[in-house]
Amino acid sequence: MSVPTDLRLDPIGVPPYSARNISQTLTPVDGAAQLARTVNGELIDLSDGSSYRKYKSTISCTDQQQPALSGVWPGMELTVDCVVELSYLTSGGSPERDVAGNTADPATRVEGDFTFYRPRLQMRVVNYQQDLAEWDADAAWSLDLEEI
Repeated sequence: MSVPTDLRLDPIGVPPYSARNISQTLTPVDGAAQLARTVNGELIDLSDGSSYRKYKSTISCTDQQQPALSGVWPGMELTVDCVVELSYLTSGGSPERDVAGNTADPATRVEGDFTFYRPRLQMRVVNYQQDLAEWDADAAWSLDLEEI
């Protein structure tokens, strides 16, 4: 019996025993801010406030099976239900991205004044890596993605 994961990679899927103890990073893409200092030393942002508000992500794991990366190449588009959460102030706030999960069971939770949610992102594959330690039966992999 497989252990379920919150990760969703559509259309490739996530095979059983390929994503236990998975880790994911979400960071702003390069160019999200163009910081500079004025002649008075004040830090300002020269970037267009909306066009570069995108994420890049690395998903990595070591488990018993490899992920379903056959036929996956850089540039391929994936729908990713993230395992990492974003949060916002519940009063007056809202998710900045689509919420993972489904309508009947969205991937949100509330703690105190904050709502936490797992985002669903449209991303492209930038690179990936697969490794196998045969004797230990450790199948390690990582997937680098950037939001479209």
